[in-house]
Amino acid sequence: MSIMENLTIASNHRDHDESEKIASDLLEFAGIYDLRSQDAQNLSYGQQKLLEFARVLMLDPDLILLDEPTAGINPILIEKMLERFQRLHQLGKTLVVVEHNTPLIFDISEKVIVLDHGQKIADGTPEEIQSDVRVRDAYLGGR
Repeated sequence: MSIMENLTIASNHRDHDESEKIASDLLEFAGIYDLRSQDAQNLSYGQQKLLEFARVLMLDPDLILLDEPTAGINPILIEKMLERFQRLHQLGKTLVVVEHNTPLIFDISEKVIVLDHGQKIADGTPEEIQSDVRVRDAYLGGR
């Protein structure tokens, strides 16, 4: 299945022409428009992540849940993902991101919640989290 087909099949109740227009715009947004006719199975791991991201956006959600969106991808692609997250926020979208890349989280977040062994140990602004003793103890080996 091509990248374009991957996106148009993810659309909900749109006609085919409208789905293709939206898919094209999202592939451009994701930075993989030039690959639109390639088989999705031939994409690199990072490109697959961008396709997954675009597929979610096909549904035009107000709330986007992302689990480890930058895991296993190169720093250049991480920077591109960060730019896209910030653009979505500017468009009024809310992102909930589960991520171990703390510098990225601190760059994109207004509020951070930190879990340790499934229990919330802190929540606050990135600045508050970075100075929280419980967080430093849990993640920097203070105990």
